[in-house]
Amino acid sequence: MANPNKTRGTMWESAVRNFLNAFLDLVDDNGFFRDPFDGMNVRRPAQEGARDIGDVHAVPFILECKDVKNPAVPTWIRQATVEARHAGFPYGVVVHKVRGLGVRSGRVHFDVRTWTRTRTALGLSSRDMSERYGFAASLRGLDSDRWYLTTTVEQFARLLADIRAGVAGRAVR
Repeated sequence: MANPNKTRGTMWESAVRNFLNAFLDLVDDNGFFRDPFDGMNVRRPAQEGARDIGDVHAVPFILECKDVKNPAVPTWIRQATVEARHAGFPYGVVVHKVRGLGVRSGRVHFDVRTWTRTRTALGLSSRDMSERYGFAASLRGLDSDRWYLTTTVEQFARLLADIRAGVAGRAVR
């Protein structure tokens, strides 16, 4: 019998991948890639043992997907950052399932450094980034390594589309 936790995690990873591909219009109405060889397709890579490379690749992000009851966001973010480095991607984020809600309502967590680098790449101020993509900050204690910013999977999909298009904040006002 399969491990039920692994099965649940795999289902969440697949749901996130499928939602992002559909949102970005990378698949047709039947869920097939429009261009199977397009490097921008969101994929679930084969795992590589000790040098894990993340659960989902959504260029330029590595997504570490979590479907668990008790969140450990700062730990997960550190894991996503290491896995992004292993995969050669600039950004690692965590996608946490919210029980009882659909994939679009899942939570995407950024560490402060990744959020700032993404914001800078988009040419946005902190306020504009927060307002445009619905980010909320979680500032726990004085240790900034435990701080993170959160948005929904749906808002993350918009951010992903914008960063892929090279949209600068000044150009979309």
